[in-house]
Amino acid sequence: MILYAITDPSILSFETLSSDLHRIKARGASMILYRDKKTAEYEKRAERFVEAAKEAGFGKIILHNTPQLALRLGAWGVHCSSDAYGLISEGKRLGLKTVASTHSLEEIKKAEEAGADMVTLSPLFVSPGKGKPLGEKGFTRIVQEAKVPMIALGGITDKEKIRRAMSCGASGIASIRYFA
Repeated sequence: MILYAITDPSILSFETLSSDLHRIKARGASMILYRDKKTAEYEKRAERFVEAAKEAGFGKIILHNTPQLALRLGAWGVHCSSDAYGLISEGKRLGLKTVASTHSLEEIKKAEEAGADMVTLSPLFVSPGKGKPLGEKGFTRIVQEAKVPMIALGGITDKEKIRRAMSCGASGIASIRYFA
């Protein structure tokens, strides 16, 4: 089972970077994404993040929408937002693993065509600011039509929700708040 930690400034501080990463690792994360959509210092912080994540024992370190930077820093992969699927093919050309954010079967098909190795599908459960959840039946229906591994995202805050996501056919879960 994939446990994919998505970071943002609400759960990750560069003042406490090492301890934050060790806490996330202790929660069982097998993959970790450095994502900060607002910082003007993404490249500089990504360098520190990748180094610290390696020291914390992460082997699958992913950067957000920056395949060239991911390659240069020795990251495992790149996570492409739903408006950046063109970066999937670039990541593949560079030998990186690619994860795509999706919210519908249509987006999954586009990500598959672009060559994504796996996708996040969200929101499964109610999640602040993320719109109407797919629900377990809707998620299960979409998983059955997808060809790539599906990572459930959205409202996954405890082990019971992880269990429910896995029973829908997910290959794993992604979360911010579970790892907080």
